Amino acid sequence: MASWKCNINPRGRILRGLLGLTTLAGGIYLLLKTDSAFWSTGLCTLGAFAIFEGIKGWCALRAMGVKLPF
Repeated sequence: MASWKCNINPRGRILRGLLGLTTLAGGIYLLLKTDSAFWSTGLCTLGAFAIFEGIKGWCALRAMGVKLPF
């Protein structure tokens, strides 16, 4: 089972939350303005996951051992 231990600092949490909101908003905009359900669904999914990471304080890439500069 995955470990949900907090592995990002407050700055990273805020960054992921903002990135998630921006990506989610872009996905919703794309869904409303175009007929590209594939890309809008992908952006909405990525945005929701980034928001989840920010709320939980957990980064999937860091959990896999990738070192990020922020």
